[in-house]
Amino acid sequence: MRWKNPWFDPLKSHHQIDGFRNLESSLRKPGDVERWRKERKAQGLPHPPSDGYAAFTERWCQKVELKGQDDRLWWLGHATVLLRINGKYLLTDPVLSRRASPLSFAGPIRKTPTPIHINELHQLDAVLISHNHYDHLDHSTIRQISRHFPDTHFFVPLGLKPWFTRRGIHHVTELDWWQSFSWQEMIFTSVPAQHWSMRSFWDRNRSLWCGWIIESSHLRIWFSGDTGYTAGLADIALFRGPLDAALIPIGAYSPRWFMSSHHMDPQQAVKLWQQLGRPFTVPIHWGVFELADESLDMPPQELQTALADEGEESRLFSPLCIGQSSHLIKIKT
Repeated sequence: MRWKNPWFDPLKSHHQIDGFRNLESSLRKPGDVERWRKERKAQGLPHPPSDGYAAFTERWCQKVELKGQDDRLWWLGHATVLLRINGKYLLTDPVLSRRASPLSFAGPIRKTPTPIHINELHQLDAVLISHNHYDHLDHSTIRQISRHFPDTHFFVPLGLKPWFTRRGIHHVTELDWWQSFSWQEMIFTSVPAQHWSMRSFWDRNRSLWCGWIIESSHLRIWFSGDTGYTAGLADIALFRGPLDAALIPIGAYSPRWFMSSHHMDPQQAVKLWQQLGRPFTVPIHWGVFELADESLDMPPQELQTALADEGEESRLFSPLCIGQSSHLIKIKT
């Protein structure tokens, strides 16, 4: 079935003369951005968490404890996940700064504390980047990684390598959708996502966006990156075979009429999880930055409601606290 998926695109129709495009059209129309901003301002959104920011932090944040040698993941908040596989340490979309912004004095500010700093890591072997938005590619965090771990290998979507080389980082591999790279007895495959890229007014969609399938001899993990829901997304995630674990976004979805083209809501995340065969899944892309209109505590609440509405147990799709870890085990057959 997955070979019939229109997202499997050997003709590379996501390429265009001035950059890249999604294979499914966006629902957004001219003027939607301004309409959203006006509605957001008029309604004073987003609201604080129901019990306030301090209580939210107390409930959902803890310091990272790095110990043991098992295959394990730590959710560090938003889309930043630390993975230990075969004794190697990998980071996805590392953003550990105070703001997700090109400016130090403006832009989305971190509402929950950083659970670990780069200089507290004793090892970092690879970094996987999904796209170039500031809440996924942070100059300050990348600079710290380069300084503390100069041999770290960066894996990035097509067109993003020059951003790293301009900063003196040369262990960089960029991949198009469906391309794979063998590294340290693992295979990394870049796979499609429904999103976009931009870091300035002049570079919209000039670099690609992607998810990543990470495979070792005994584990297969899908990091979706930042993506809206599409009918073919499950086939994309299962392209290399059944999953042992998935990292799926549940935040930045409100208002749905505006955000749904590029961000999943919890209900769509549950539907996708079911289509994937209910693997162990960590919900990501929430709890740190107020990027949309929902409050910080709404994504996990809506996730639990969506699971209950479907008659599903939450054991395999339950939020971790920021800084919390979970053992990774082989469950695929």
